Amino acid sequence: MDDPSVALPGGADPAERTRELRAAHAAFTQDGRVEAPVRAVIARSWRRCARARVSPECTPRLELAGAELRSYREQHPLARVLPLFRDLVGAFASDGAHLLAVCDARGSLLWVEGEPATMRRAEGLGFVPGARWAETAMGTNAPGTAVAVGEPVQVFGAEHFSRRVHPWTCAAAPVRDPHTGRVLGAVDVTGGDWLAHPHSLAFVRAVACAAEARLALLDPAPQAPGDCLTALGRDEALLTGGRRELRLGRRHSEIMALLAHHPEGLSGEELAIALYEDESVSPVTLRAEMSRLRGLLGPRAPLSRPYRTAAPLEADFTAVTRHLASGAVSAALARYPGPLLPASTAPGIVRLRRRIEEQARAAVIARADPGLLTDWVCSPWGAEDAEVWRALAAVLPAAGRTAALARVRAIDAELGELPALVPVTGSPARRRDTPAGIATAATAPPPAVRSPRGRATYRQPARP
Repeated sequence: MDDPSVALPGGADPAERTRELRAAHAAFTQDGRVEAPVRAVIARSWRRCARARVSPECTPRLELAGAELRSYREQHPLARVLPLFRDLVGAFASDGAHLLAVCDARGSLLWVEGEPATMRRAEGLGFVPGARWAETAMGTNAPGTAVAVGEPVQVFGAEHFSRRVHPWTCAAAPVRDPHTGRVLGAVDVTGGDWLAHPHSLAFVRAVACAAEARLALLDPAPQAPGDCLTALGRDEALLTGGRRELRLGRRHSEIMALLAHHPEGLSGEELAIALYEDESVSPVTLRAEMSRLRGLLGPRAPLSRPYRTAAPLEADFTAVTRHLASGAVSAALARYPGPLLPASTAPGIVRLRRRIEEQARAAVIARADPGLLTDWVCSPWGAEDAEVWRALAAVLPAAGRTAALARVRAIDAELGELPALVPVTGSPARRRDTPAGIATAATAPPPAVRSPRGRATYRQPARP
């Protein structure tokens, strides 16, 4: 039985398979039908591309360049294993007229190296450092799909969603943080049809494993107790320290998140106000909760008078806000898997969650990058965000703009709103169907207030 992870089964004729795949690609892009011999992993990717409204004629967008790219690469965790990638993949790529590529967790290329003639061809394609090759930007491709699904992927010829990439074949494997399991990026080999061989997929998988082992040696698991709180996109936070990972209950998650946000400490009254919706809750209730937390955490438990963490506590949401404050929007979104403790109704958490989300949304809208905007609206927390859909419509070509505006109208209709009609470009007679909010931010409706699960439920009144 053929291995479904391998793009070209043993004995298959590459030319014949290419003709079959191009016919299947045409059938899917024309009417959404998946036909043989499209593999399941590719069919699922094509469907994700269709949902994200990726065009088969898409071209890559250069997201980072110059000093910003150099700074981002220097700080990226995979920079530490780049020498290993070059040692293991570099000679292989050069000898076979292939390319070594490394991308981050968002599918942005960090390094592309290899045989000069192949490099020139790749540059013409836009396969260059700083370019966005995520599935949501360039459709099905090995590095972008590998980070999307978290598994090694091989993509042969017309299995690529973008027609521009049909002459290429690639194999990529995700590289994970050896301590947290978080995807850091992917290592990829790109070139000709020979890469459809099973050995190339096994090769990149082995290189990724070697990189993870090297990272574990370079950066042993932290020994300081209670040094990291993971609370974004989760109802119950994880507290990690040394070799121990502890899943906290919802109330304890809220307490630790509030204390991480206030390293200077909070008085009992301040913490109670931030923690309980009912202002009549007795101080005894908070003291009992803290006592249970001390029993759970032992030496890692918060101190009192004021309440504060026993040791410096890094939280994932503070890292995101630092990236946003420095203007590193791509890096911020790479570390933003969702809202802070989305099920929490604690007043302090609700305020902090809304502040982080509004900062991220504002940064994405201000950057006006189609890839970042698409990532936001394709996420569970941004699927019904009409303001970001409007911003996306404003930067899309005409074909994509129509679908984005249709989504805006559907969201507004669901919320019981009837948007005004104003022109964006050209005469009013030619653009009567365009909702307000694209021509000018001043006409945009106020942002949606989200329920604890992240679904837009009603809109805030406009601020004076």
